[in-house]
Amino acid sequence: MGHARTFWAAQERARAKSGALILRNEDLDRARCQPEFVRAMLEDLRWFGLAWQEGPDVGGPFAPYNQSERFFTYRAALEKLRAGNFVYRCYCSRRDIQSAARAPHAADDEEPMYPGACRSKPPVQNAKFAWRFRVPEGEAVTFTDNNLGEQRFVAGKDFGDFVIWRNDDIPAYQLACVVDDAAMQITEVVRGADLLLSTARQLLLYRALGLNAPEFFHCPLMLDESGRRLAKRSESLNLRALRERGAGPDELWKGWAGRLPG
Repeated sequence: MGHARTFWAAQERARAKSGALILRNEDLDRARCQPEFVRAMLEDLRWFGLAWQEGPDVGGPFAPYNQSERFFTYRAALEKLRAGNFVYRCYCSRRDIQSAARAPHAADDEEPMYPGACRSKPPVQNAKFAWRFRVPEGEAVTFTDNNLGEQRFVAGKDFGDFVIWRNDDIPAYQLACVVDDAAMQITEVVRGADLLLSTARQLLLYRALGLNAPEFFHCPLMLDESGRRLAKRSESLNLRALRERGAGPDELWKGWAGRLPG
């Protein structure tokens, strides 16, 4: 439901500005992104009453809209970052980072603070590594969110060096989204408030790659009865389960219309 409401907000904002709503299938994690899941996603969103003008099922001027088909663009961006000395090889495991982190990361942010262990480490032969972006320590990254207003995060304090290319040779979310948003000429990114820190990271990537950043609109998260964020594990509240129980789209988004934040 949380993802559906965010996509609904994107649809309403696109309509209000006579723009196009774009659905991008972020299927980089091959183990978790199966074809049947994609088909179910598209079916459920259409049943919910959402309509996009560009996407993997309808095409568009900036196809393909499956990230798994856009690796060549991510690879080119990685090479540009390497040439500019913006990235370095990191041999640390997630467990290493969590145990050595200088500060806890935000509850809604999935990437722990990186302590910089590999910043000056020489190459290690025959070892797996990720490519990590070197943040400018102490620099304040600021932006105006179209819903939440002025935002300010300090590199090296609120977030550390972050992975842009995983050690299993897959581009990370931060890099892929920046490259695709620029290539698809996205003017406004609509997503959940748990990704505010990701926006700060991505603004540094836009600058390093010489790309123009879009505007951002972060939606408040949906909470359960106890005030906790709705998670994917809340199976009873996913669209398919609600649909099978006989719920209708109008019933589910009742009260949303006319209350779009921002």
